[in-house]
Amino acid sequence: MSTAPKQTKAQRQAEQRAAQLETFKKKEAARKRNRILTIALSVLGVVAVVALVVTVIVINVQPKPDNSALLGNVQTFDNLEATHVEGTVDYTMSPPAGGPHNPVWLNCGIYDQPVPNENAVHDLEHGSVWITYQPDLPQAEIDKLKALTPSTYAVLSPFEDLDAPIAISAWGAQLKVTDPDDPALQAFIDKYWKSADAPEPGAPCTGGVDGPGKE
Repeated sequence: MSTAPKQTKAQRQAEQRAAQLETFKKKEAARKRNRILTIALSVLGVVAVVALVVTVIVINVQPKPDNSALLGNVQTFDNLEATHVEGTVDYTMSPPAGGPHNPVWLNCGIYDQPVPNENAVHDLEHGSVWITYQPDLPQAEIDKLKALTPSTYAVLSPFEDLDAPIAISAWGAQLKVTDPDDPALQAFIDKYWKSADAPEPGAPCTGGVDGPGKE
């Protein structure tokens, strides 16, 4: 019976070196794959961030719609004082669209009762719009106005003795309409909501005082 020849020490060392070299090659290949994967994920991450930034920039620089043709009936008021006063103010327009006002602003939101003029005018100073309506306006039309009212920097409230069914005011500008579906209302919001032409655009619309009937 034949027997396999014994390996010499040199042969065993050669086999060990070959095995070690094979293991090293496998580890190097795995490290290379991991590096490629890491680089690919990093590139994808950078691309995603750039895409997000570009999207945000594009959204933010979108110009407001040019609905100026719908705003032919807007009344404007120049040289309005933006002073703080105590007590009631006899405004020259109704509803007021600017002028002296209470030092404390009205918290923006929806109200089912008339709110103090002097506090609401302070909101206009901060760039808000104020939508007012006759107290006997049908609820279905009030609901349409609620849907139209921006979620911030806006006040919606009834207004006693209003000479039109609906009025929308900003600092120095006012529009009166008969129908809540009138596209001029949205055009007014597009132009005057948070307008940089207000005396203090971006100043707070919360942290002031609530009027009666806040929803």
